[in-house]
Amino acid sequence: MDLENKTLLLTGGTGSFGTAFIDHVRQRFSGLTIRVFSRDELKQSELHKRFGDDGMRYFIGDIRDRDRLIRACQGVDVVIHAAAMKQVPACEYNPSEAVATNVIGAQNLVDAATTAGVERVIALSTDKAVNPVNLYGATKLCMEKTIVQGNAYAGAGPTRLACVRYGNVVGSRGSVVPLFREQAATGRITITDPRMTRFWIALSQAVDVVLFALTNATGGEIFVPKLPSMKVTDLAAAMAPDAEIDVIGIRPGEKLHEAMLTVDESHHTVDVGEYFVVLPEHPWWVDQPAWMEGKPLDEGFSYSSDSNDWWLTVPELRSLIG
Repeated sequence: MDLENKTLLLTGGTGSFGTAFIDHVRQRFSGLTIRVFSRDELKQSELHKRFGDDGMRYFIGDIRDRDRLIRACQGVDVVIHAAAMKQVPACEYNPSEAVATNVIGAQNLVDAATTAGVERVIALSTDKAVNPVNLYGATKLCMEKTIVQGNAYAGAGPTRLACVRYGNVVGSRGSVVPLFREQAATGRITITDPRMTRFWIALSQAVDVVLFALTNATGGEIFVPKLPSMKVTDLAAAMAPDAEIDVIGIRPGEKLHEAMLTVDESHHTVDVGEYFVVLPEHPWWVDQPAWMEGKPLDEGFSYSSDSNDWWLTVPELRSLIG
């Protein structure tokens, strides 16, 4: 989708993804107006120092506030939904808050976008939404379902909604990379379990996934990029090869391995090259089924970090982290 001269609303726009996304699209598209929607005035002021006023608007608001979202969506062509509570321990300890933001907030966005006639909505999800074992993953699974079914609410209107789902973002706030970097200075790194594996994606790749979805979504898809896996022990070796390692045990709500596609989802998923596309099972809102050129997946296929055929080596991890 061409964003030239469009108006885009970015929820959670002051986060790691939001900052990278703004930086990328401002360089690529002229005449684009970006409305940053978030509840942290300090982070918005810091974003303002970086990007200024040219083509930028700064909305203080919370996605729990349906009326404020409806106001923010007026005159908007595209919404990128990145706002969420995403820290697993915080969600476990504050379940009602996580539900209010990640689930009710998503429904508020569907209501606001369809009311305002927004053309496209792309929501960011996570591999933790697949077979969730913690509340964060469960709320993001609910978010996916809400966004996909939001197309039914849109009906014959112009709004079409879709999701992207990807793994751990290299160096994002609250991720393991800043933690390991801090611990490396002490000469001792903590690892929950040496068997642990994760999918790995750079911020720039995450932006590309969203732009791919924005260009190709017809409503109700979940776009899953093909990503490399990494072993947490290899990450520790890349960041602090001489550090001692303490194994502290898996935390509540943590998995040994992550998945991005289940066997059941693979029945309605196609392979389109660099991406898997999970298709909606009952997309009555489109006249022509999308992604007919995609290749169906083999029976019993699943996509998990431990059975991946693409692995990052220690030198590659070191290069990625910088």
